[in-house]
Amino acid sequence: MNAMRILLTGASGQVGGEFLRRLRAMPNRIEVIAPHRAQLDMADPQAIRQAVQAAKPDLIINPAAYTAVVKAESDSALTRAINAEAPGVLAEEAKKIGAAVLHFSTDYVFDGSHAGAYTEDMPTCPINVYGATKRDGELAIAATGAAHWILRTSWVYNLHGGNFMKTAIRLAQQKEAYTIVGDQFGAPTWASTIAAVCCRMLAGEHGGRERVHATSGTYHLTAAGATSWHGYASLVARELMARGIPVKLKGLEQITPVPTSTYPTPPQRPLNSRLDCGKLERTFGITLPTWDEDALACLQQIIAHYGLDQGKLLPD
Repeated sequence: MNAMRILLTGASGQVGGEFLRRLRAMPNRIEVIAPHRAQLDMADPQAIRQAVQAAKPDLIINPAAYTAVVKAESDSALTRAINAEAPGVLAEEAKKIGAAVLHFSTDYVFDGSHAGAYTEDMPTCPINVYGATKRDGELAIAATGAAHWILRTSWVYNLHGGNFMKTAIRLAQQKEAYTIVGDQFGAPTWASTIAAVCCRMLAGEHGGRERVHATSGTYHLTAAGATSWHGYASLVARELMARGIPVKLKGLEQITPVPTSTYPTPPQRPLNSRLDCGKLERTFGITLPTWDEDALACLQQIIAHYGLDQGKLLPD
């Protein structure tokens, strides 16, 4: 990767934290400016402009987002400020100084009614506030004319932060039987893989900002393959039991799949979140790992980090 200054938002989050770890491990020619949430309010356009003007970055990486899908329905103004307006402000400032923008979006820009995997050129049709604001953030970036990669991903998890993998572990440790939605399908995607793939996309003699300028556009970035939330929870429970991790769950048959209609509370969620990542793989010569191999690797990290193999419960 060429020498560059990078402004990284959301460094305390799952994806942002992985970027920070990887970028700081690179040679000194990479300078990372990563303001904490208290230092950069992503709901304040003026604060965002000042941050970009002070950093003078070559590249802006923006994983920061309002991701509480349920709360977004009742907190739409803040959700819109962070997810829809802030990305546009970042891109406006980037355009002024010739910087490029790497922005993260979501499978929730689609309504989930398509039978197969979604490609980047399919019309968006979000069905909840979170998805609508993320779609509007994509449009705001594109409208500025700044060089950008908009990377849509799905079902993100990691060692640190709150995510479904940890929920699945707690359920297995604490309940003899439980139900999990079985009719929503997507690709659980490890934050570590997201950051690693992006670093590979940026690497090379003509990498960094120049690579983004040459390949500007929208890409899908998820693990390969797909599963349901029930399939995901079942894999986690099966691996815990196979490793001899103490659980209350009486057996995999005690994890019952139920339809989304079992939980008829807002917001609506897409039943099909599968994203076709062929464009990214072809453009950058990258083969994405399967969702299950990544999930097992991250699960091993969680087991070791929290001492689950010593009989400890995963903390809330």
